Amino acid sequence: MRKDIENLEDIKVLVDTFYGRVQQNEFIGPIFESKLAGRWPEHLEKMYAFWETILLEEYTYRGKPFPPHAQLPVESEHFEEWKKVFNATVDELYEGKRAEEAKWRGERMAAMFLSKIQYFREANMKPLE
Repeated sequence: MRKDIENLEDIKVLVDTFYGRVQQNEFIGPIFESKLAGRWPEHLEKMYAFWETILLEEYTYRGKPFPPHAQLPVESEHFEEWKKVFNATVDELYEGKRAEEAKWRGERMAAMFLSKIQYFREANMKPLE
């Protein structure tokens, strides 16, 4: 039986495992690598804080998560792959209320990001930083 996400160490295991898989993914890995080459440790630290804030209500994340994603060359298929890898990673490592919340939040963020990316493309605009 797997345990639930309980602390920052659990978040780090989730984030490290997930992004390790993303980097190996032939479909979405190159997109991440094109933006994060040489800056993966910095990105992982941000993701630890982001998920710690969302799942543990420890307000360590300071930032705007959408703007860095606004100009990515992604479509709905990329978000579907992201969700597939994320949900599989959560399911493999954890089970419980927070694990389910992580997947639910991932689904919501993917939908929101895709919607906003499409909006800004169609309007030929960039979001405020």
